[in-house]
Order: sequence, then structure tokens, then C-alpha cells
Amino acid sequence: MVPLIIAMLLCVGLAVAVVALVAVPARREGRDLLTPQGEEIVALVREKTETTIDKTGDVLTATRDKVAETVTSVASNGDEAERRQVS
Repeated sequence: MVPLIIAMLLCVGLAVAVVALVAVPARREGRDLLTPQGEEIVALVREKTETTIDKTGDVLTATRDKVAETVTSVASNGDEAERRQVS
């Protein structure tokens, strides 16, 4: 397992080195990294990601509210059951 992790870290290091040697100088010279078509794709992905995050956030909020409501009702039902057993 350790050799696999070391190999993966070496691959990531190599990728960072390639980006540093190719993309950074090109960007400094003023060249765009993506073509206009690539820019459109990135913009589309960002837009869809924002939409998905908004939808997911709404679903998570609704789920959290339902869970809290269920936990509260179960806890209050458990308290009533304990009171009945004590009496």
C-alpha cells in the first residue's frame, strides 16, 4: 500500500511540474490556456454546478428539518412511555 501511495504522490508531483513548466510561462506571455470552446464548456459546468448546489441545499435543508421533527417526536413519545412505566 505504501509503494502505491508513494507512486501516486510522484505522479501528482510530476503533473504539478509539467503545469509549472508549460502553463505558467504561457500565461505570463498573455496566451489563453483554453480555447473559446473550452471557456464556454467551463462556464456551462460552473452554471450547472451552481444550480445543482442550490437544489442539493434545498433538499438537505428539507431532510434536516424532517429528521429533527422525527427525532423530536420519537423523544417525546419515549418520555411518555417512561412516564407510563413509572406510574
